[in-house]
Amino acid sequence: MILSPRKEGEGIRRGNMSEEKQQLLIVDDEEINRTILSMMFDADYDIIEASNGEMAIEAIENSKDLALILLDVIMPVMNGFGVLDYMREHELLEKIPVILITSQTPQESEEKAYEYGIADVMHKPFEPSIVKRRANNIIALYQSQRNMEIKLKEQEITIREQEKTLRENNEFLIDALGSVVEFRSVETGDHVKRIKYLTRILLKYLAKYFPKYNLTPLQIDQIARASALHDIGKIGIPDSILLKPGRLTPEEFEIMKTHTTIGCEILESFRTSYTDDFYQYCYDICRYHHERCDGKGYPDHLVGDEIPISAQIVSIADVYEALVSERVYKSAYSNAEAYKMILNGECGQFSDDVIECFKLAKEDFFNIVEVINMFNFT
Repeated sequence: MILSPRKEGEGIRRGNMSEEKQQLLIVDDEEINRTILSMMFDADYDIIEASNGEMAIEAIENSKDLALILLDVIMPVMNGFGVLDYMREHELLEKIPVILITSQTPQESEEKAYEYGIADVMHKPFEPSIVKRRANNIIALYQSQRNMEIKLKEQEITIREQEKTLRENNEFLIDALGSVVEFRSVETGDHVKRIKYLTRILLKYLAKYFPKYNLTPLQIDQIARASALHDIGKIGIPDSILLKPGRLTPEEFEIMKTHTTIGCEILESFRTSYTDDFYQYCYDICRYHHERCDGKGYPDHLVGDEIPISAQIVSIADVYEALVSERVYKSAYSNAEAYKMILNGECGQFSDDVIECFKLAKEDFFNIVEVINMFNFT
């Protein structure tokens, strides 16, 4: 900003500055008015004086703790509305209260001033005691508002930290609960991590290339976390079946299939809210992750889009992870073999959208062991 040349006697005048006092800016082209106002407040505030709008802006820019601005309207170089324009542009009117003090302010000018968001308008000649009282009340009000905003921000930070801690604790409990089955079935504890990672990758491709599902980052995170509980129902399967090294008999397989409904019963016992999206993802994934699009899955033989997309995604992630992992009843397939088996329909029929996401995620899936070692996907 280019400031106009100052005449002798003009300029910014600062009293003796104190570290304990707040600052008060008086803007008026009449020195007598500045002197009268200064005498009212100099006992309680460090006074800064400016004789026109440009100098007022300079004072505002160089002041750190302005409690109030007493602003005249009609001044040379730049009037009071020029100062208000600057303060509005820099979002200062919500932080620094302004009282307009003027001798000739038509009603429309007052309305215009209030539209800027000023605190008050006072007319000359003014009664010193009234000006001081109204000014102090406004300063106290703004200070109270500022303190409240600070406290609210501090509370917001505290709440966010608590939410983060709670989320991390919940994540730990979910993973721990999901891992119980793995320890019973002699599977590695990385199974839950791999399922979560594969699910998250598939969901990101689904969100990017299939906007019809309207997946948000929050939903992707919730579904990925919920995937850790997909096999929680296996807690209720007897060891003689769960740990059997050979092929299950038809009767044993029927019992094994009940892990989907047992899991839902376990989840239902922990349910706290009937409108909780995360619970619904847990339930859908637990119950439907063995459903197939042609209706040949279980337990409900759903067809096509009857199967929630969350369960469809976890289903193909679970199948792939099971194929490439060593189990008590089989050796591990290679990545290429598992990929081919899924595409050939050897593991059941998946929807075209899910298969397309699986194809897009091929490289991510093949590198899963390296990726999990490099990053923490819990």
